[in-house]
Parts: sequence; C-alpha cells; structure tokens
Amino acid sequence: MILEIDFNSDEAIYVQLRNQIIMGIACAEYADGESLPSVRQLAQILGVNMHTVNKAYSILREEGYLKLDRRKGAVISVEADEKKKELASIEQELQMLVAQAICKGITREEMCSLVDCMYQKLDRNQEEL
Repeated sequence: MILEIDFNSDEAIYVQLRNQIIMGIACAEYADGESLPSVRQLAQILGVNMHTVNKAYSILREEGYLKLDRRKGAVISVEADEKKKELASIEQELQMLVAQAICKGITREEMCSLVDCMYQKLDRNQEEL
C-alpha cells in the first residue's frame, strides 16, 4: 500500500488519505476484505497524527468503503447494498459539475468522453471483459 501525503497541499491530510484509499479501491490496489494498517501504524508510517488517520478511516466507514473490526482493524468493504444511496449522492455532485461545465462551454460529448476516459483509466474490472 503506497499512500503519499502532500504536506504543502491546501487539501486536508485526512481528505488526501480518504481520496487515495478510494482511488486504490477503484484501481484494484485494495481488494474487498483486505485489511489496512492500524490507525497507529499508518500514522507512524506517514508521519501524521493518529487523529488524522482515525478521521479518514471514520469517514470511509461512514461512506461505506471500510468496516472497522475489533480483531482485524480497518477492512475494505464495499457494500453492493449501498449502490442506490451512492447513486443518489453522485447524482447531486454530478449535477453541480454538469452545471459548471455548461457555464464554461463544455459540451455533453466532451463530458461523456471525459467520464469514459476516467473509467478506462481507473476501472480495472473493465480489463477482464
């Protein structure tokens, strides 16, 4: 597991951790059921405060990417049951992105092409088809 923290970034460290773990799941670097380092271990590896890692893990748990197990620690767990809820959330975020794109003169075709490129870049499951 390779996580890199940019201490000079305007983005909060816990957000960087959250985003990188989600990207790792999407790119199949982390598999369902795989354990992540403990809060203490990851904080020590990255040289950050334990509360920062704990906050990232808590958010990932709330969002349905992790389960916290007393014996195994943080475990990747992407629930299929969450799909409907996730689609609603993505729809809200996407609505704002599309509105911004329209305001900036970006066409529907350009947006669709961009989304297709992202799926090709990130979705390792497409390679198996």
